Amino acid sequence: MAKKTEFTREDKLRALIEESPRLLVVMNRFGLSFGFGDKSVAAACATDNVDCDTFLAVCNFVCGNIRQSSEISLPNLMSYLRRAHTYFLDFLLPSIRRKLIEAVNCTDINDIAFLLLKFFDDYVQEVRNHMDNENENIFSYVEQLIEGNSRSDFRITDYLDSHGSMAEKLTELKDIFIRHYHIKDNDILTSALIDIISCGDELTSHCEIENELFIPAVEKLEKELKLSSRERSEKNTDDSAESAADNMTAREKEIICCVARGMSNKEIADTLCLSVHTVTTYRRNISAKLQIHSTAGLTIFAILHNLINLEDIKIQP
Repeated sequence: MAKKTEFTREDKLRALIEESPRLLVVMNRFGLSFGFGDKSVAAACATDNVDCDTFLAVCNFVCGNIRQSSEISLPNLMSYLRRAHTYFLDFLLPSIRRKLIEAVNCTDINDIAFLLLKFFDDYVQEVRNHMDNENENIFSYVEQLIEGNSRSDFRITDYLDSHGSMAEKLTELKDIFIRHYHIKDNDILTSALIDIISCGDELTSHCEIENELFIPAVEKLEKELKLSSRERSEKNTDDSAESAADNMTAREKEIICCVARGMSNKEIADTLCLSVHTVTTYRRNISAKLQIHSTAGLTIFAILHNLINLEDIKIQP
């Protein structure tokens, strides 16, 4: 039965194992060492450089505990998932295959034995392709995000649409043996079937951890990068506009203010003791520099950059 509350940093690590021995697998995949004595979860994680919040998030998820939202370390979680892939591909599935070979070879139904093994081998290849894709492509994508490099052509939810537990075929193979493969007194086959059931449960849990912990953490990072990019873009826009105002000479600013007040070129020339030709030249250069050519546009520019007060503007009827 699951706890009513979550495991915490202050809990003894051995208490977690006593509560749920399956957490030994979680420990191993995070790289936590055995021989931890009476260390707390936090102390054990610190010893082996494991992010404590991420470790606890996985432990609580696996045990079905009520969990508070916590920060997930994507590098630590990806290391856990990679080690899980290695466990399935290099240890558990090969172990099941060895047992199946020994079990079915105890009979004289060699053609059936071949088909059963081929069914299993084809399934293992599917699992390998799936996990290799995650290792090489999905995790590489996340590592780029962690470095601050986002992509416009892919989002983690694109992968979610095709992401499954891969346990269905194992269940099908188990049912074929249990319901249709008539044989008695085969301890090896019984052991293999128990391993198949356990492997299916492990794969389902593994998939749920990816769906409920890994993918939401990646989505959060994607949103943060998108927001950061938007803020940088807005800042660059603001800086560009500020730079345009800062790069203007005092005389150019005077002329813009006069334009905003509704003065003609002659009126500006008389006010600033310039020739009309000089004022015209100034206005042409100002428009080219700001890429603003209308009087209304120059007026708005003057207001936005505090060159003139709104009440000083002569509104044309």
